[in-house]
Amino acid sequence: MTVKDKKLAYKTYLYLGALFITSLVVSNLIFQKFFYWQPFGDVTVFGSSLFEVSVGILPYPITFLITDLISEIFGKKKANQIIVAGIFASVFSIAIVYVATIVPATSWSPIQDEVFLEVFGKTILAVGASMIAYLLAQFVDVHLYHFWKKLTNGKHLWLRNNFSTFLSQFVDTLTVLLLLCYFREIEWERFQGLLVAGFLFKVLVAFFDTPFLYFFVYLLRKRFGLKIGEEINLDI
Repeated sequence: MTVKDKKLAYKTYLYLGALFITSLVVSNLIFQKFFYWQPFGDVTVFGSSLFEVSVGILPYPITFLITDLISEIFGKKKANQIIVAGIFASVFSIAIVYVATIVPATSWSPIQDEVFLEVFGKTILAVGASMIAYLLAQFVDVHLYHFWKKLTNGKHLWLRNNFSTFLSQFVDTLTVLLLLCYFREIEWERFQGLLVAGFLFKVLVAFFDTPFLYFFVYLLRKRFGLKIGEEINLDI
């Protein structure tokens, strides 16, 4: 690989990492709004609508698509580095939100303390719960992805993309709901319904993002001349 290609590969990795971290942090900041998504009508499971989910779930599946793409092109080590960077960014965002909640608003501030606290006051707990769930889920995703990649000798991209994401998304949804219900941010009565709704929504998104993964993997393999299963080594 030429020096020019090496620089382009590093820049690609950097931009993918930026998209990953942005999606993660934003999902934690907007999680308190819930919405109905009813492609099949009003289907109820355990007392909750099947697709009654938090808006925080919208950018979150992007993180799994990106880690799978990084795993495929740049390897397991680089995928894990992005995960750790995401943890750091989440902790830093908690610190910023905490400082913003304790400084008093001016009398003319468009957003007063009560409103700001109502919107962002639970972010610290949410990000804490999400971080634990995210850490477990992402490492499960990367580990399983490379397990299937090794087992299939780099073939069957759809298999490792979906099988790794399905289990990791269940781990993520289960963990974050357990923590939020335990700390009484969500009633236990909604646990089963939100678990099924959240998991199925993520599974559907993961299923439909498979063509995008194929597309981006194809572009990067073609640009850098990679064979099936071959990875770019960015280490100095």
